[in-house]
Amino acid sequence: MTTRLLPPPGTPRRLAAAQLANSVGDGAYYVCSALFFTRVVGLPPGLIGLGLTLAWAVGSVAGTPLGALADRRGPRGVSVLLAAATAAGVASFLFVRSYGAFLVAAVCYATAQCGLAAARQALLAGLVPAAERTRVMAHLQSALNAGLAVGAALGGIALAAGTEQAYLAVFALDALGFLVCAAVLLRLPAPTAAPRRGAGAPSAVLRDRPYALAALLNAVLLLRMPLLSLAVPLWTVERTSAPGWLVSALFVLNTGAVMLFQVRRAEPVTDLAAAARAVRLSGLGMAASCAVFALSGAAGPAWAAAALLVAGAALQADAEMRQSAGSWQIGFSLAPADRIGQYQGFFGTGVPLARSAGPVVVTSLVLLWGVPGWFLLGGLLLAASYAMGPAVRWAERNRPGAGRAAGGAGAPVAAGTGPAAAPVAP
Repeated sequence: MTTRLLPPPGTPRRLAAAQLANSVGDGAYYVCSALFFTRVVGLPPGLIGLGLTLAWAVGSVAGTPLGALADRRGPRGVSVLLAAATAAGVASFLFVRSYGAFLVAAVCYATAQCGLAAARQALLAGLVPAAERTRVMAHLQSALNAGLAVGAALGGIALAAGTEQAYLAVFALDALGFLVCAAVLLRLPAPTAAPRRGAGAPSAVLRDRPYALAALLNAVLLLRMPLLSLAVPLWTVERTSAPGWLVSALFVLNTGAVMLFQVRRAEPVTDLAAAARAVRLSGLGMAASCAVFALSGAAGPAWAAAALLVAGAALQADAEMRQSAGSWQIGFSLAPADRIGQYQGFFGTGVPLARSAGPVVVTSLVLLWGVPGWFLLGGLLLAASYAMGPAVRWAERNRPGAGRAAGGAGAPVAAGTGPAAAPVAP
C-alpha cells in the first residue's frame, strides 16, 4: 500500500511534495477563513459570498491567458512566480480590515491560484512521459487530500482557540506553504520546449469548439464539488434525523477514500476511450449517490438516515475519483503540445466556476426543491457524463493529431479547486 501511495522517485515525487506543501495550509484556510472574515473583520456573510464569487469568476477568466504565458515563457518559471504570487495573496489577508481590501485580496488570490493550476499542468506535461501522466496526477490528488486533512485538523485547533492571533497564524501557514511549493518547483528541471505553431494567442482554445464543449461538460460534472462541503451538511442538519457530527465523518470518509484509492481508480485510464468510460461510470455513480441522499430525508430512525448518508458519500467518493481520472486524461490528450498551459487554463475553469456558481445551483436544487431537486441534479450529472464520450470523439475526428501532439505518436496519452482543487489544486 505504501508503494502505491507514494509517487515514483524523482520529478513525480517532487511534484507531489509541492502539492502537499501548499495543501496543508489550504486545508487550514478553508476551515477558518469564513469565520475570520465574519468574526474578526466583521464582514456580512452575504458580502463575503458575493466577493468570493466575483474573485473566482475573475480567476476563471485569467487562467487561460496565464496558461498561455506558461507556454510562451516556460512553465517552471511561471509556476514558481504564480506560487509566490499566491503566497502574497494569502499573506495580504493578514491585513484585511475592510470589504474593499478583502475584495482586492480575494481577486489576487483566486487569479494566482487559477494561473498556478494551469502552469503546473503544463509543467507536469513537459516533465512526465505521456503514458504516466494520469497515474502521477492521481498521486498528486492523493497528496492534495492528505494535506487538506492535516490542514483541516490544524484549522480545527485554531477554531478551538477562537482568537485573532490563531486565525492569522492559519493565513501565515498557508502563505508559507505556497512559498515552500515555489521552492520545490524551482528545483525541478526546465521542460524541453515543444514545437511551436503560432501558439501565442490566448484565444486559440476558444476557437477549438470540440475542446470547449468537453471543458463545458467537465464544468457541469464539477457541480459535485459543493455537495459534500455545503449541500450535504445542510441537508443532513435540516432534512434528516441523522446526528450533526456525521457531517464531519462524511468529510473524513471522502478525504480518506480519495487519498487511499485515487491511484487505483486512475490505473485503468490509459487512453481517451477509457477516459470516456470512466466519466460515464462516474455519472452513474453520482446519479445513484444523489438518489441515496434524497432517500435519507425520508428515513425515520437516525441510524437509517446515517447509513444512507454514508452510502451516498461512499458512492460520491467513487464517482469523484473516476471523474477526476477521466477528466485529466481528456484535458491533456486533446490539447496540442505547444498550448498545454493555455488549454489546461481553459479546461480548468470548471473548478472556479464550480466554486462560484456551484453553491447557488446545488443548494437551490437540494434545499428548495428537496427530493425532486436531488433527482434533477443526479440526472444533470448523468446526462453530462454520457455526453462527454461523443464530445471526445468529435474532438478526435476534427483534430486527428491531437493525441499524438499531446503525447507522441502511438503512445497512450494521460493527464484536473478549488479547496480544491479538479485539475491539480495549487
